[in-house]
This record gives sequence, structure tokens and C-alpha cells, in this order.
Amino acid sequence: MERQRVLVIDDDPNVSEVVATYLRREGAIVEVCSDGETGLETALADPPDLVVLDLMLPGLDGLEVCRRIQALAPVPVVMLTAKGDETERIVGLELGADDYVSKPFSPRELVARVKAVLRRAHAPLQPVGAGAAVLDAGVVQIDVAAHEVRRGDEILPLTAREFELLVHLVRHPRRAFRREELLERVWGSRYGDTSTVTVHVRRLREKVEEDPSNPRHLVTVWGVGYRWEP
Repeated sequence: MERQRVLVIDDDPNVSEVVATYLRREGAIVEVCSDGETGLETALADPPDLVVLDLMLPGLDGLEVCRRIQALAPVPVVMLTAKGDETERIVGLELGADDYVSKPFSPRELVARVKAVLRRAHAPLQPVGAGAAVLDAGVVQIDVAAHEVRRGDEILPLTAREFELLVHLVRHPRRAFRREELLERVWGSRYGDTSTVTVHVRRLREKVEEDPSNPRHLVTVWGVGYRWEP
């Protein structure tokens, strides 16, 4: 984390002080904002390497701050959420957050999560491996070298991680992967929220499936995870 810039947006000065202190001990450059409006302006004016974002903020709440950051200057986001508030966590992940930590939390755990997210965010994408330059997955064709996916004449707007997830599954047809496996193989980390995988699968279905509510190719294997059906 040496010299990496972290923006902390939290209206509780005690939480902000503790978080900032622990991150600075790891060599991070930390800036603190106490409300959503100021935090958003700061993040967009000079995007940091990562944002630690409380969801319960006065005025502009954390979910809206996350949505606007991801739309205009996407940077990694670690959310701070109330314990047991699963709905907001899932919404935050849908909006582009990378991980979450529930309050009350251990500062050391938060630092570990921040480090893991930064590693994933700044690491090169995992190699797709040897094989055909173009993968015919039936419903879509994948140009591996160009990082391009086509459905007919349409080029699908996949993010880098969506692309890597699709390639990984297509290269292993009919093999079921647990979410933990996909998090490690595609994101390159054993740590993090497996809901991130669920969210990316949902987004990918919306782009590659004719009927995302009844997927034929990117299917759920109940009790296990996901697999690709050619």
C-alpha cells in the first residue's frame, strides 16, 4: 500500500480516525471526508486508488455515492455496512463495490480487505491460457486476443472481469465451479466477498443470454456454483 491513495468517506469521526491511522501505518496516503457530497466531489476531482465508503451518510447516501463514482471515475470501493444488512450489501456490489466490511469491525480486518482489493484491482488480468484465438461458445463468439465478444453482429460491452469470467467458463464447458474457485481463478484472490461472483454472473447473463431470467448457457448448479453449457 506504499504511497497508494485511499479516500475514507464516513461521518463518524472516531471510525474515520481509526481507519485512517491503520491505513497510514501501512504506508497509504489517506484523505477523509465526512459527508457524501464532499466525498463524491473529492473522488471525482482526483480519483484515489481506493475508496472506503460508509453506506449510512448524511445527505447523499453511500449507495448513491458509489453509483456516481463507478459511473464517472470507476475506482475500487470497500463498503462499510451495518451488521446483517444484506440487502444494502448486494445493492452496493451491484453498483460496482468490490467488497464490504460489517460494523463493528476489526481495523486489521479492514486493512486486510483493502490490501486484497488493491491487489486484485491493480494486478494484471489472469492469462486466458493457450488455445484457439477465437472461441465459439454457440450463443457468442469470443476473440481472445482482441478481448472482444460478439453475439451475431453485435459487440457486447463486457468489462474486463466479465470477459475473463466468460472465457474461463467457456474453456471448461460443463464443469461446475464453486464461487470460491471462481473468485480465486478469475479475480486472483482467495479473499473477498463471493457475492461479487454472483453479481458478475448476473451481469454476464444479461449480456449473453437471450432470456437472462431463464439462462440456457451460464447455468446455476444448485448447491455448487455455476457452469457453462455449450
